[in-house]
Amino acid sequence: MKKILAVFGTRPEAIKMCPLIIELKSRSAFSVVVCVTGQHREMIQPSLDLFGVVPDYDLGIMRPSQTLFDISRDVLSGVGKIIEKEKPDIVAVHGDTTTAFAAALAAFYSNVPVAHIEAGLRTFDILSPYPEEFNRASIDKISRWCFAPTERSAENLRREGKRDNEIFVVGNTAIDALKYTASADFTSDVIRAAQGKRLITVTAHRRENIGDNMREMFGAIKDIASAFPDTFICYPVHKNPAVRELAKKYLSGCDRIFLCDPMDTVSFHSTLARSYLVLTDSGGIQEEAPSLGCPVIVMRNTTERPEAVEAGTAVLAGVGRREIFSAAERLLTDKTAHDAMKSAKNPFGDGKTSEKIANILEKC
Repeated sequence: MKKILAVFGTRPEAIKMCPLIIELKSRSAFSVVVCVTGQHREMIQPSLDLFGVVPDYDLGIMRPSQTLFDISRDVLSGVGKIIEKEKPDIVAVHGDTTTAFAAALAAFYSNVPVAHIEAGLRTFDILSPYPEEFNRASIDKISRWCFAPTERSAENLRREGKRDNEIFVVGNTAIDALKYTASADFTSDVIRAAQGKRLITVTAHRRENIGDNMREMFGAIKDIASAFPDTFICYPVHKNPAVRELAKKYLSGCDRIFLCDPMDTVSFHSTLARSYLVLTDSGGIQEEAPSLGCPVIVMRNTTERPEAVEAGTAVLAGVGRREIFSAAERLLTDKTAHDAMKSAKNPFGDGKTSEKIANILEKC
């Protein structure tokens, strides 16, 4: 029996790791130990409850105004101690968070092989997204199993020197998670308020966008609400105080722009499924929204998921007010363009990624 230590700390990681944990625990070949770091304290618990995943360890690292230094130090030390106690055969991490990077580094220092879920994504700009581009590439460097969502991601890994027997194209566990999260019977105050209007969902939170970029984004959102009175815009605002301050300053009190606290996973995915489009600087939403029939406008200058743009499920708009408005205007005025994006095939998987990963780890 192989003992796998699965480490994650943010809500997006939880959503994508929990389906894999459930799959691994269903097999007698594995013993699974779950560690959450608490990088997102309040936001992660509802996702754990949804999937019925109970952590064996909770590092509880979150503190007010925590920095990347704080997260890296506390995760590295905490996971190192758990590895020493549990002696796992494999440490599994996901994506590009500081939790994933520090946990993988702890495994590397302990000479325990790393399984990296969602490997190989690149923008090739180390500052965009920041620090995630560095985190993901660094995790890939030290991983024994790189589970790439697409062939493009796999090719990125090969160019960086990873061997073919270290790379596995399996899709993305984000698509697996939708089986648990998107509800056809869902309703909410947002859905009711948007009745008879085209619902637009917004997320904006990236570190590199806080400041001038976010002011441009919020200006575009106000312009959209003003130009299209048949729209209702919902923005679940990230807990980051800097993001909340900007959102309150520029968007509060605006007609048909609804600011709310972050939604639980079922609420958010079910809202996406009812949205005409989503404006986002997130990575994971570029994967999830296409499977829910929701066109994506990416408010970033780069994306580590170019497959979405190539497949026609997403548009890379940049961070300028005029450019973001123009991208939204096209989809709000050209039904043919909107419907083409809505019906485009999601390039990130078929909902069986967790099963594929478990099969590979079972045979290794």
